[in-house]
Amino acid sequence: MTVNMGPQHPSTHGVLRLVLELDGERVLSADTTIGFLHTGIEKTAEQKKWQQVIPLVERMDYLSAHSNSLAFSLSVETLLGVELPQRVKDIRVLIAELQRIASHLVWLGTHGLEIGAVSVMMYCFREREQLLNINEMLAGFRMFPSYIRIGGLREDLPNGFHDAVTAFLDAFPDKLNEYENLLTKNQIWLKRTRGVGVLPKDDVIAYGLVGPMARAIGVPYDVRKAFPYSGYDAYDFDVPVGTAGDVYDRYLVRMEEMRQSTRIAREALARISPRGVYDIQDYRIVPSPKDTVSTEMEGLIQHFLIYSQGFTVPAGEAYVPVEGPRGEHGFSIVSDGTNRPYRIKLRAPSFYACQGLPKLIVGGMIADVIAVIGSTDVVMGDVDR
Repeated sequence: MTVNMGPQHPSTHGVLRLVLELDGERVLSADTTIGFLHTGIEKTAEQKKWQQVIPLVERMDYLSAHSNSLAFSLSVETLLGVELPQRVKDIRVLIAELQRIASHLVWLGTHGLEIGAVSVMMYCFREREQLLNINEMLAGFRMFPSYIRIGGLREDLPNGFHDAVTAFLDAFPDKLNEYENLLTKNQIWLKRTRGVGVLPKDDVIAYGLVGPMARAIGVPYDVRKAFPYSGYDAYDFDVPVGTAGDVYDRYLVRMEEMRQSTRIAREALARISPRGVYDIQDYRIVPSPKDTVSTEMEGLIQHFLIYSQGFTVPAGEAYVPVEGPRGEHGFSIVSDGTNRPYRIKLRAPSFYACQGLPKLIVGGMIADVIAVIGSTDVVMGDVDR
């Protein structure tokens, strides 16, 4: 029997369609069909000024807005040849790690819900709400704050930011233990995840799978270690790896990643002063401070030029990868020397995960398809962009 799973199925994480050939409940073949969500963001971005692209890229992987804007900004800043202040780098590291935790919490809550652990989602979204509150404190927006900008940050940290982040980081390790008490040794969870969705290491590498998908089978690739950016080489953290490469090991890897992100975030927060520089202060690239716009003619003129004409980026190509919640992703950008990008292309880890999905589910049971899709943590906005 040939059946469709998706694109409206609640467990396909968006509009992913799988055409499954079944023998009873055994999957004989699978065809991954994408494109139902196609937004054209990459092409739309080529009609925008450089700074105007930030809100667009944040909506690709909609669970990883800070990482998206960070990856885009780093590529553009490479072409501009600018060096950011250390405080800006530390703030970017902090909010990127908080974003990783928030993304993993959505993954864990929905993954547990799909396999039958319904209450886990309520636990995870409880903590995610606190992280969304921190986003709202930063920029007034919860999911797409557009706080990371080319040349720095939108503005300085708000009052109470350090206290809010400290309160979260102090409480979160115990919350992680709660999740593990619910799942890690739960016999139903073990039977649904162990030995399910295994892909050999050679195939993982051949398909270009990254992030927890690769680390769960013992591939220790992490962009933060391999190609450090934003000062990650100065932080003390470990890259968790598994051995079995199954759904269960992907779960264990992401749980440990949240612990390591908490560790990095604590170190970053300790380095950040409550007040200080938040951009490169080159007002040909970043907006003038608000007080100078209302008090100085030069500041007003520069403000007008930035928002009406933007800034130009030297001709060339750049790609600076970052380690997002789903693995390496980055923007390959091409500039022709104008105030708009000539080409933008995203290296999306969810796209590669969809490519390897049939190899993970063929030969298994149809119930295992749900567990495997959840373990890949695909975001279809990342795929159909």
